[in-house]
Amino acid sequence: MRSAVVALDHLVLATPDLAATTAWLTQATGVVPSAGGAHVGKGTRNMLCSLGQTSYLEIVGPDLDQDDPPAARPFGIDALLKPEMVGWAIAVPDMRAELATARSRGYDPGEAAAMQRRRPDGIVLSWQLTISPSRTMPFLIDWGGSPHPAPHAASGLELVDLRACHPDPGLLAMKLAALGVTMGIEHGGEALLVQLHGPSGMLDFD
Repeated sequence: MRSAVVALDHLVLATPDLAATTAWLTQATGVVPSAGGAHVGKGTRNMLCSLGQTSYLEIVGPDLDQDDPPAARPFGIDALLKPEMVGWAIAVPDMRAELATARSRGYDPGEAAAMQRRRPDGIVLSWQLTISPSRTMPFLIDWGGSPHPAPHAASGLELVDLRACHPDPGLLAMKLAALGVTMGIEHGGEALLVQLHGPSGMLDFD
């Protein structure tokens, strides 16, 4: 079993105002997020901060250069009033095999969908991912042959803590175990408990 921190591919910090949240995180931590790219057709774009060579923080919000999408923006962005830590992903080397294994252990992560975005340098990243039913349950992501975003994202941010709060800790732990992951889980309302540290300060999400 891998710990959540070891298994982590990226954290998702969703916001109704990408520019404002980027400025806020910069002021709070001293790390200036780097541009990720637009999710064409989804109405969103992202900014990134590396958490190491294989994990990163994604700040995702409305893309003002795109028309409103035909469906709601992902991660409940359209309903947000402030930035919220809404999800986390774990990396898998073979999506099909990982789905089969998880289902054999009693948890169905759902079907994987293909996505892509273009980096500012023109390189197109393509990946597959599942859709999580809640913010405490990770979604799966398979980058295939695309370069991982973490090494190209702004450095200086450190993940100090990653835990969950859940009304049924045992149930969440059982589902995580089906993915080969373990994490600290507190009893309470559903939330991701994240602590980030930068050169100028620390941020806590709960």
